[in-house]
Amino acid sequence: MAAGQEPTHLKNYVPGEAFGELALLYNAPRAATIVASEASDLWSLDRKTFNHVVKDSASEKREKYEEFLSQVGILENMEAYERSKLADAICEKWFEEGDYVITEGQEGDVFYLIMSGKAFASKTLEPGKAPVTVVEEYKEGDYFGERALMKNEPRAANIIAKTQLQVVTIDRKSFRRLLGPIDTILQRNMENYQKFIQ
Repeated sequence: MAAGQEPTHLKNYVPGEAFGELALLYNAPRAATIVASEASDLWSLDRKTFNHVVKDSASEKREKYEEFLSQVGILENMEAYERSKLADAICEKWFEEGDYVITEGQEGDVFYLIMSGKAFASKTLEPGKAPVTVVEEYKEGDYFGERALMKNEPRAANIIAKTQLQVVTIDRKSFRRLLGPIDTILQRNMENYQKFIQ
């Protein structure tokens, strides 16, 4: 900040929020000044403890997802390093029975793998009529959502949780970067949709 220049207000912090992590993660100077606007109680961590906690958390996440990914049929030929990078890129989500994971016609930028639970696909076969109840069923280890990513087109079907559903997701950018080499394998799954597409 130039001499005499008024500081720019960026954000108000509320209980439960944290700050200062970037300087610890990247060993960089503080990027902003934090000023208490009222009497406050704060907890602090030194760099060594913070990094230890963050690294342990990342390691636990990687191990959990690597084990799951190693059991997914379409990924069984991936090298351990590739699977490790994929484990770092995925996010976990939960859905309750009846929840829509994907809605037909929406733009899609996420690929899904089922960790636990079941889901089914429904599709509109005739314009103006209700979707066909079940055109495909999914269980643990199955995947969906690749069609919209590979063909850059709207979602071809609804995916609905049949039970409580735990999935991991991969966004379009990570999908292209990490799963590009197995496009031909994913292409096979798209054949399942062809019989419902006129």
